[in-house]
Amino acid sequence: MTTKFTKDHEWVRTESDAALVTVGITVHAQDALGDVVFVDLPEVGKSFAQGEVAGVVESVKAAADVFMPVSGEITEVNEALRADPSLANSAPMEGGWFFKVRVSDPAQLDALLDETAYEKFSAES
Repeated sequence: MTTKFTKDHEWVRTESDAALVTVGITVHAQDALGDVVFVDLPEVGKSFAQGEVAGVVESVKAAADVFMPVSGEITEVNEALRADPSLANSAPMEGGWFFKVRVSDPAQLDALLDETAYEKFSAES
């Protein structure tokens, strides 16, 4: 299991099947947003290009787009998060995941930040 990060404050976790990844927002993102009250998740089966808006997260402070970290097809969404958006705050790296993606270009994963690079980026932004 490997976790990478985007400069848009999403995390991407590869499991045993490297072509299938799980996506969520980072601890830094949920800290900046505050209490999450609503999530708009993408439709299963829909494909997105890297960088496209795939969802929205709304908090008591702001709304933010969730960008597609890699190109691919949505294979599953977290219905528990839809029912309880606060999971994005209480467990952003575990139960608060947003969606799963079948990656169409695995090379895009190589360009994402590792944890050290992400922490440095977050501290500077």
